[in-house]
Amino acid sequence: MHRIIAAVLAAGACASSSQAQTEQTAAAMPVLTLAEAIDRSGASSPFRDVAAAGIRAAEAQRRLAGLRPNPSIVGEAENVAGTGLYRGLRSSETTLGLALPVERGGKRGARIAVADAQIGRAGLQAEIARADLRLRVTQTYTAAAAAQRRVSIAEDQVGIAAEVLRAARVRVQAGRASPLEEQRADVARIAAAGTLERARRSAAVASDNLARLVGVPVGRLDGGWFDAVPSVGPSRSMTPSASLTVAAARADLDTATAQVRLARSQRVPDLTVSASARRLEQTNDVAAVFGISIPLNVFNNGRASIALAEAQREQSDARRRVALLDAEQDVATAQAEAENAATTARNAAGPALAAATEAARIARIGYREGKFGQLDLLDAERTLLETRTAAIDALSAHHDAQARLERLTAAAPLSKDDHR
Repeated sequence: MHRIIAAVLAAGACASSSQAQTEQTAAAMPVLTLAEAIDRSGASSPFRDVAAAGIRAAEAQRRLAGLRPNPSIVGEAENVAGTGLYRGLRSSETTLGLALPVERGGKRGARIAVADAQIGRAGLQAEIARADLRLRVTQTYTAAAAAQRRVSIAEDQVGIAAEVLRAARVRVQAGRASPLEEQRADVARIAAAGTLERARRSAAVASDNLARLVGVPVGRLDGGWFDAVPSVGPSRSMTPSASLTVAAARADLDTATAQVRLARSQRVPDLTVSASARRLEQTNDVAAVFGISIPLNVFNNGRASIALAEAQREQSDARRRVALLDAEQDVATAQAEAENAATTARNAAGPALAAATEAARIARIGYREGKFGQLDLLDAERTLLETRTAAIDALSAHHDAQARLERLTAAAPLSKDDHR
């Protein structure tokens, strides 16, 4: 039995030592700021690689759209393998020439216009990927910073619970309190230790998630940035019409408009001109042969394709208007959430936190001196814990809403026409 107890104590000591070493290693690492995290995430991010590949694909499509149709080699042999005079190759006529398709109706220019619109859309998609990555890193950084702050609060609560337990034992040993107070204090200490264990585990997961995005191990985070509470001021004017989301919808409309032009150009039939040389076997003479072919738009005259393209353009235009409406609503909602969270954070981290801290300090002193009961002390400690937790939750909500607001109002890059 003694060996089992000794083994359990040794395992606990090893676990505590390993955890202490991990915390010391994390504390020795330099502070990772949000700006550094965003820069590191952009250096090697698969999200940006996807957008870059999309741009390369659109550029390749543009080169493909500018190519002209390939010519064809035409070869024919007539009056062969027949009967009588046409037996064998005695009367054969061999023709060898070149056929060249000639596009009409501006098909090549229409294809190039579609490809140019797709290149612009791919460029916007790359900007959207960068903005989404920035939002993701900011939200992950906020979650990791909040988790580290909760660990700090949990560690304080463990120390406070241990101090309350010691005070309760002194009171019980002195005969000034019931043994129930010592048991209640011990339960509070065990609960605080469990809370600390869960907080450390959550902080480790949050740090690992951030490390996966930035590509480096994560130690301490910028607590000053997390604790910064914005001051009260007038709301900034937002312009959702210039945001990336609306610009992407506008680019889709441009592509659909170019598709209408391409569909209209398809109605004009192409020509195929050919020039050949024919050799007559009987006289060994050579004659030139010229030809031209024009398809007849009898069964498919292209009107259905134009109707389809126009309907898709109308759909894209409707989606653009919906995107603008959604952007305005989302910006207003995110702005209100950010301001509400900032108000809550100012109250929780300001006068309310100061009052709760002072009340808990007085309750601890009064409890040690026998002026306050244990329930009064536990109530003051619980109020302090709730206030500190509310401050962390409010700061997290504010940073998250602010990050979403910046993503919603991220301005689209100016096009070449805008620069002119």
